[in-house]
Amino acid sequence: MTEQRGKVYLVGAGPGDVGYLTVRAQQLLAMAEVLVYDALVDPQLLQLVPDNCRQLDVGKRGGRPSMKQPEIDRLLVEQCQQGKQVVRLKSGDPFIFGRCTSEIQSLLAAGCAFEVVPGISSALAAPLLAGIPLTDPVLSRCFAVLSGHDPAELDWKTLSGIETLVILMGGRHLGEIVDRLQEYGRSPKTPVAVIRWAGHPQQEVWTGDLGNIVSVTAGISLSPVAIVIGEVVGLRPYLLSGGVDRTVSIKEDFKSYIQNPQSQISIPMTNLFSHSPTPPLPHSPTPPLPHSPTPLSGKTILVTRSVGQSEEFTNLLQQAGAMVIEMPTLEIGPPSSWESLDRAIANIQTFNWLILTSTNGVDYFFARLEAQEKDVRALAALKIAVVGKKTAQRLKQHCLNPDFIPPDFVADSLVENFPEQLEGQKILFPRVETGGREILVQELTAKGAMVIEVPAYQSQCPATVPALALDALQRKTVDAITFASSKTVQYFCQLIGELRSADLLEGVWIASIGPQTSKTCQQLFGRVDVEAKEYTLEGLFQALLKIR
Repeated sequence: MTEQRGKVYLVGAGPGDVGYLTVRAQQLLAMAEVLVYDALVDPQLLQLVPDNCRQLDVGKRGGRPSMKQPEIDRLLVEQCQQGKQVVRLKSGDPFIFGRCTSEIQSLLAAGCAFEVVPGISSALAAPLLAGIPLTDPVLSRCFAVLSGHDPAELDWKTLSGIETLVILMGGRHLGEIVDRLQEYGRSPKTPVAVIRWAGHPQQEVWTGDLGNIVSVTAGISLSPVAIVIGEVVGLRPYLLSGGVDRTVSIKEDFKSYIQNPQSQISIPMTNLFSHSPTPPLPHSPTPPLPHSPTPLSGKTILVTRSVGQSEEFTNLLQQAGAMVIEMPTLEIGPPSSWESLDRAIANIQTFNWLILTSTNGVDYFFARLEAQEKDVRALAALKIAVVGKKTAQRLKQHCLNPDFIPPDFVADSLVENFPEQLEGQKILFPRVETGGREILVQELTAKGAMVIEVPAYQSQCPATVPALALDALQRKTVDAITFASSKTVQYFCQLIGELRSADLLEGVWIASIGPQTSKTCQQLFGRVDVEAKEYTLEGLFQALLKIR
């Protein structure tokens, strides 16, 4: 009998942000052959699995269509018996309202190997990321975590006496929860915090008390939320702003009240939520501690750069609080033939200038230079012009500084600002094989230069749209789409095809890196909403800070 290779890993994904994922979970995602995930799992985590990993969304979110639990059980067994390494990814911790029992029982009955990997539960993370301690020597010596999915099944008489309550899945029943606690003696002045999308860039927090929290959150979709009830909620503004002395004062006053319930606490609830005479708004987007507010918090941005070239830009957006979904619209590869570039490199001493207009041009040119067993010394007599800061930075990785960078970081300004007379200059221009703009070559030639164009790389449209990106577009959860070249615009339109006519981009900001890209956006979308002032990815990032 051969040993079964398949195994199922029941993995906790944590509260949201990929930074809160455990090392073990990340390792398992990297080797997954099948990923079975819930609706609340952060989309960024799906990008950690191999390209050939089969991804199965089973839903499991209240109020939305999802696979029934017996079907999920059968799916896990089936994939394991096929010898697959299966990751069953659950938000939070698998054993805290994670419905693991049914899945484990099915795996055991089928003789399937499995492992349970803990994650950080939102019951613990949500209060922390909102600046609320669950325990305190004076205000909270214990806490309870409960599901608010079915309030009628809970012992509210006992729960009302527990100092701090954390309620998950209780958004739809907030009114009933408030009423039950007050029915069993909890004061209407008891502080309450409602935390939506804890641990995600779009995290938001509403604060109030048992008497007013329902009206404070009226008309708001409270899913997914964690509700925190107890005096510790009153510490939030002081921990977020560092008001240590005032926090101590609150504790002392509260301690006096506990010892003598007939005494008057000298700090009304309005003061608990403000350092100034004017009470703040009850709702405030709150980033994870200890960071300051982030300008793109709550925004979902679709990035269309080519595979492997979006990491730095994505990091900028994420640091500003955005949720980033990558939808590569370019695939970069070698040209159909190296013959022209190899011949030009073999005669490199005959050229006066080398022009590089992209990081791809730099990468492929130097790769072929090395393939011909040459190094940067072969370029000693050559002057180099580059377009854009990123291209210049990539060139410096080869220990070379450019002799000229046009001031506007676009190819069109290269001819106008060229530092020498162009007449008689022999210029080598490694470029994309097809689809590039011809205006630069035409203008250089018109000025009397001899331009030798050689294909150094090729760009093409990917075959498919990533499922995550398509789902976000169809659900209309995307706030902005970024385009860093005309080709990304063209291929984006090619990829989404007929969907473009179905109001897919209604309400979505179209963000362009520069004039030529904007021109293509105007042609294909009929608009461009924001354009970078400096035609770089940093400039595009700065432009995105304007979206509302």
